[in-house]
Parts: sequence; C-alpha cells; structure tokens
Amino acid sequence: MNADHVLDIAKESILVMIKIGAPVMVVALVVGIVIALIQALTQMQEMTLSFVPKILAIFITILLSLPFMMNTLTAYGEGLFRQIALLG
Repeated sequence: MNADHVLDIAKESILVMIKIGAPVMVVALVVGIVIALIQALTQMQEMTLSFVPKILAIFITILLSLPFMMNTLTAYGEGLFRQIALLG
C-alpha cells in the first residue's frame, strides 16, 4: 500500500461523508433561513421558535434519505473490504 492508495481511500471517504451529510445540512440551512426570515418579518425574536421546526425537518430528511445513506455506506464498505482483500 503506497501513499497514493491511502490518499484515494481518504478522498473517497470524505466524498461519501459529504454525500451522506449534504441532504440533512441543506434542509437545516433552508429551514433556518426561512425561520429567520419569518422572525425578521414578524419581529418575533424567540430563540426556541427556530429549534422545533428545524429538528422536525432534519428528522424527516433523515427518515426519507436513510435508504440512500445505507446504500452509499454499504457500497463504500464493500469497496473498501474488496481493496483490503486484494492487498492481503
């Protein structure tokens, strides 16, 4: 195993992490911006008001994207184990 191989594995693992985390982070960002806009328009600056909708949106996003997350992780794990088997 050389340095290029290790860097390829590290790059692939970072890309998998971004693929898995991106849907949840994008939804949290959009919901946060919408709630902040509503709070700015209504001048209601309650801190706890933003937490419940954001948590619900994140939870629903995780439930909906769970099959995609599992398929991505499974494919990455199988590829990694295949590379380990080829080295050994």
